[in-house]
Amino acid sequence: MLDEFFDVDASLIAAAELSEKECAEQFALIDEIAEYNGQKTLAAFIKNRVSEGCLKGTTGYGYGDIGRDTLDRVFADTFGGEDAIVRHTFVNGTHALSTALFGVLRPGDTLLAATGRPYDTLEEIIGLRGEPGNGSLRDFKVEYAQADLIEERYPDIPLISQLAAKAKVVYIQRSRGYSLRPSLSVETIGKIAAAAKAANPDVIVMVDNCYGEFVEKKEPLSAGADLIIGSLIKNPGGGITSTGGYICGRADLVQMCADRLTCVGMGKEVGCSLERNREMFMGFFLAPQTVAAAVKTSVFACRFFEKLGFETLPASGETRTDIIASILLENEENLTAFCRGIQKGSPVDSYVVPEAWDMPGYDSKVIMAAGAFTMGASIELSADAPIREPFAAWLQGGITYPTGKTGVILAAQQMLSEGLINLERNV
Repeated sequence: MLDEFFDVDASLIAAAELSEKECAEQFALIDEIAEYNGQKTLAAFIKNRVSEGCLKGTTGYGYGDIGRDTLDRVFADTFGGEDAIVRHTFVNGTHALSTALFGVLRPGDTLLAATGRPYDTLEEIIGLRGEPGNGSLRDFKVEYAQADLIEERYPDIPLISQLAAKAKVVYIQRSRGYSLRPSLSVETIGKIAAAAKAANPDVIVMVDNCYGEFVEKKEPLSAGADLIIGSLIKNPGGGITSTGGYICGRADLVQMCADRLTCVGMGKEVGCSLERNREMFMGFFLAPQTVAAAVKTSVFACRFFEKLGFETLPASGETRTDIIASILLENEENLTAFCRGIQKGSPVDSYVVPEAWDMPGYDSKVIMAAGAFTMGASIELSADAPIREPFAAWLQGGITYPTGKTGVILAAQQMLSEGLINLERNV
């Protein structure tokens, strides 16, 4: 069927068909999780009496915006929090994370990064990079501590416990960022939270939940986290929401974050929703199935590229805890060809040729293939990587599995067309 629409080598098609068959058991588990999370989300919509009026927006100050306030409750109930703040005015996930950090930390407090060095875009926010005086946490006299990973892969629980004793916030990054460590399961996050709170009952456990929502049946709040933060153009936006982010968890902490986002004394009570409510409700409702499609795409990609002779992280048979796969492409030539192929398999801007460039917030040139309906929406099929060792492509997204699978196959075809894959040796 694929060769009716695309010029793909028959050997690649055969390898893809076999890969898909070998993923059947994992796909069944993914579908089970999606059904559970879909029912959980539906229950939250019904409990909170979502109505047609909730789908309409407000202007001006946004006083009495029932859609905005109801959406907060739907997120909170679905994710297991006391409260949430869900706003289109979060420009990205990093903005939501920054708001949460500045919202709960005060001068003299210590921020402990429990999973090694944080994602690149947080380095300037914390003050690990950039000039003094730029308004980072460092400028506001917030101290920083870091618990490096064991063998650059696993959380060091004893060290986290030791450092948490003097910390105000223990920060956990669920996904891998531009590293090759495993993403964290909710169970592992629970172990970190338990160790930190045993050492310091008052510590705030904050989780960057990006790429992890709806991949498992439970979210980190059920395992001892106090706050989870994410982006609406990733998992919980379901491929529908065009911008925004969320903060969810303990009510007092959410209020502090809301005061930071707007201003002290107004917090969640202001902020009009314009015409964004409908897409945020609809995207969140669709998210469990959309995430399932992305996870299936990721599992398939790993199995397929393993057959082509490349290492993947996680390995194709491993249980997933986020939507991301790292495909180790060995050199810059393979990496750029892979990204060009992903772009060719995109519904938008398929004719564009990706080039590495100096993206804001990163310390290396980054190449990004993302022919998406929403710019930068990594719940849609995309691949990106810094141009540096180990030349791995971080693949994520796929709002439908059939099109996600096709994009992955076209990436392999691009590499084959450029003479970078030896089918006789690998397939």
